[in-house]
Amino acid sequence: MAQLGVFEDVHDAIDAAWAAQKELMENYTTDDRDRFIAKIKERFLEIIDEETINEFNETGYGRLDQKLIKNRESISGAMDTSCLQPKIMASSRGLTVEYQAPYGLVGALTPVTNGIVTVANNAMDMIAAGNSIVFNAHPAAKLAGAMAVDLVNQAVIECGGPANLATMCKDPDKASLDVIMYSPKVDLLIGTGGHQMVEMIMAAPKKVLAAGPSNPPVIVDETADVDLAAETLFGNVAFENGMLCVEEKVGFVVESVYDQFMAKMAECGARILTAEEAQKVVDLALIKLDDGTYAANKKYVGKDANVILKDAGVEPCDYDLQVALIEADKDHPYVAVEQLQPIFPVVKVADFEEAMELAVKAEAGCRHTAVIWSNDINRITLFGKKIGTTTYVANGASVAAAGVGGTGYGSATIATGTGEGYTTPVSFTRVRRFAFAQGQGYII
Repeated sequence: MAQLGVFEDVHDAIDAAWAAQKELMENYTTDDRDRFIAKIKERFLEIIDEETINEFNETGYGRLDQKLIKNRESISGAMDTSCLQPKIMASSRGLTVEYQAPYGLVGALTPVTNGIVTVANNAMDMIAAGNSIVFNAHPAAKLAGAMAVDLVNQAVIECGGPANLATMCKDPDKASLDVIMYSPKVDLLIGTGGHQMVEMIMAAPKKVLAAGPSNPPVIVDETADVDLAAETLFGNVAFENGMLCVEEKVGFVVESVYDQFMAKMAECGARILTAEEAQKVVDLALIKLDDGTYAANKKYVGKDANVILKDAGVEPCDYDLQVALIEADKDHPYVAVEQLQPIFPVVKVADFEEAMELAVKAEAGCRHTAVIWSNDINRITLFGKKIGTTTYVANGASVAAAGVGGTGYGSATIATGTGEGYTTPVSFTRVRRFAFAQGQGYII
């Protein structure tokens, strides 16, 4: 059976979404948009467990039990039009209102790591903002993407709304992305991926919101609650096998508490690899590039730790290993790589100053996420200034900033490359200003 919003030709997908956005703004209110979003949530939550299993089987990435949690909570937390608050300016000279207005049609490049929730949440954000959206799903997650697009349209139509507020081409590839990027009907681009992806979509002659690469470092100093830091990190760095962009990817631990930290991680269930075992993992799960740097072997992105160990020729654990630790020096290949694997390098450092220097170097200017465990507010403040990341967390998991163990909200797109940060429907709007002149509208 044909899926709503899924087209054989990308040009048809663009045309349909472009027409749907015009209809949305001409014939429907913000209350209607909120009804659409509520129904989209309802429909997704009815089938999310089954479709998450299908996504997992399609991509092979992550851990199913944790993916189920992530997908359900991500969709539940999507925002509606209530965040689109006008700004009022008034004086005896008149009344001026600034509105958050839609761009029109948005083109979106989605990652393989979040096939369902990126489509669902981006679609809801766009509808709240008054936009429509055409997706170029990752080819390895195109079935999950098509299912999500179809369900968005089913929900909107069920509420009496227009078809094709979300569309995609059935077989997305680089050629279809190029069409979306350069189409005169597409007004805004969003994308998630590494440096190459960001550079590619930034070349298009229109505004871009880019969620770029990350390599979040975490510092643990001698003033920290070391056991709590280890327990928290064990749970967070292993979630979805390290696939979340905000997850801590490399640790810098002051030498006076290093042994305590590693022992606690092992007590939690982590495995500390020997130097020989660690080298075998590097040889398998990383790829050395021509310039001497390393990149993740995509075959092992999001794979279970035991799978990586076994394929590397290392005896796997006889239990479900969540994360493997590498006792690394500052130049170890895993320190500088966004590997997206449940392999966590830990560097022993002399003091906080060395930890901070190496953490800034490892983060490599991605401006994404950084974490510190310390009870010295001056150190926390200094590292925050030095690291300059979009997300910065003290004494908690990196996801605390998204409301998991802290205060905040999550987002399907964290636009670090272009500076918008955790996006909301407001991120996908432009400001329009309407003014009453000559004192009109000012009744005081």
